Amino acid sequence: MKRTKTAMKTSLGYSEDHAKSGLSTTLPELETWPNQYKGYEITIDIPEYTAICPKTGLPDFGTIRIHYMPDQHCVELKSLKLYIHAYRNVGIFYENAVNRILQDFVKACRPVRATVTGEFTARGGLRSLIEARYP
Repeated sequence: MKRTKTAMKTSLGYSEDHAKSGLSTTLPELETWPNQYKGYEITIDIPEYTAICPKTGLPDFGTIRIHYMPDQHCVELKSLKLYIHAYRNVGIFYENAVNRILQDFVKACRPVRATVTGEFTARGGLRSLIEARYP
């Protein structure tokens, strides 16, 4: 695909460092507990997500929703709360945050399936809804 001048202009000012920001930040470990049942689903809403835009340094706000079918383990909610609140001082784009949360969640819980949705507060007349799924 040929890049136009307009397409090139949209990426000006965004560096590879911006794009990767927050992906390797150390966050609290997600803990689990042994699941006793099969075939049910869990939805967890976290309405107090905050992070920092790596480009502007302005705060981002939103709701993170985790919907999953547990297999052998369920996530321990206090550890999830501490994990999500640790994003407060992390510079990370919405898309990266949602995918990172899914990646870390799947690594800890090994669910049958999981979906992480980020619904971010409107800024400048735009509202974003990001969704990542496993498998």
